[in-house]
Amino acid sequence: MTLLSIPDLIGRFHPVLVHLPIGILLLACLFQLLTINSRYAALRASVPFVYLLGGLGAVFSSITGYLLSQSGDYDGDMVGLHQWLGISVSIISLGVYLMYRKKVREALLNLTAVVLIVLITLTGHYGGSLTHGSDYITSALNDEGKGKAAVPPVPNVQQAVAYTHMIQPLLKNRCYSCHGADKQKGKLRLDTREFILKGGEDGKAILPGSAEESELIKRLLLPSSNEDHMPPKEKPQLTQEEIQLLTWWITEGADFNKKVAELKQSEKIKPVLLSFQTGGAKTAEAPGDVPAEEVTKADAALIAQLKQAGVVVIPVKGNSNYLSASFVTAKATPEILKLLSGLKKQLVWLNISGAGLDDKGLKMLSGLNAVVRINLSNNAVADQGMASLKELKHLQYVNLVATKVTVAGVEQLKDLERLNSLYLYQSAVNKNDVGRLKKMFPKVNLDFGGYIVPTLAKDTTEVKPPVSK
Repeated sequence: MTLLSIPDLIGRFHPVLVHLPIGILLLACLFQLLTINSRYAALRASVPFVYLLGGLGAVFSSITGYLLSQSGDYDGDMVGLHQWLGISVSIISLGVYLMYRKKVREALLNLTAVVLIVLITLTGHYGGSLTHGSDYITSALNDEGKGKAAVPPVPNVQQAVAYTHMIQPLLKNRCYSCHGADKQKGKLRLDTREFILKGGEDGKAILPGSAEESELIKRLLLPSSNEDHMPPKEKPQLTQEEIQLLTWWITEGADFNKKVAELKQSEKIKPVLLSFQTGGAKTAEAPGDVPAEEVTKADAALIAQLKQAGVVVIPVKGNSNYLSASFVTAKATPEILKLLSGLKKQLVWLNISGAGLDDKGLKMLSGLNAVVRINLSNNAVADQGMASLKELKHLQYVNLVATKVTVAGVEQLKDLERLNSLYLYQSAVNKNDVGRLKKMFPKVNLDFGGYIVPTLAKDTTEVKPPVSK
């Protein structure tokens, strides 16, 4: 861990100190303008002192702001503008105090108060832009941020350019606020190919071909309580699918030009990629399947063990204690499955797709009573394992894609009163049993797959010359 120097430490007090002088100076300006009316003449005696107090606070804020700017984490041009506006506020506020001592005309004092209000507003605006991004106000009008998908739906995922249509939007919506053109926390930028490959002060952010050794993936897998976890816990978090997408892209060489179809795809990643095409990779904040009641915080050491084993464990939303777990690079070994039992109160979403799970392993999950969503796709689970799912009374979503489960196994889930989505594509369910299942689960969305995504006019089309006869 890099130790902070004394100037760095002092600079970090800037966000703490800056708001107090803003409030004091705005109060001084308000008092000044109110004295135009004779009814508030009594306020005039207090105005000089308030200006002096606010001006001194602004001076200290400017000093700490300057020290903070030396970290190099922020855009230089915007920092310079914010810095000189802040210095101007400090000088003018102290100047107004001296103007009172010199008994300058009221009209000039009133004009100066208006100028100071404008300067404080502009300084605050650029300070907010440095912290939250230059579009931090207008982004609210665009309906983006928490609760929204980081990757827009991709009409034809196999023909999409992996970086341009999927990775770049993901980085933009989840990483640019701290690692973009306006702000470069840790001297890391992720908004262009050159900066992504260059890395930051801690070295390379990604190592093409090795996701496990890439600092970006390591930071994503850290417990949210860890100060090095990315994104910060108060920011929108990446979903399991989004982390799997990044991991896959880096593992396959982090190519910036190839289409998805040109990159190697395991059976585990195919449904993840498809979820971005069908709009299934929303964000970890679907409100209907997160319990309303509060729950105690999970054991941080246990979460750290799971993440070290390759299981992504993140809060389902904001600072919630409810958790989502995904076997990104982990295998469903008895040791790891046993660790999951320690999260039985907090774990509500479990993605164990393609992790080598069988019926014996599935039985070890029968105690996870809080689980609402479970993805068992691309595993060797069969009808015998469905008896374990019967114990999970809160289940709403079950994914059995590419499993050995037959209609007899699915029938065991009919008593799950909250079940609303059941995915059976490429399972052992016979086509002749579809009607039977629909009668058995009249209120459940049964997805048997096999659908065809239509080609849109804006999709990329390869035109070939006619074959000569």
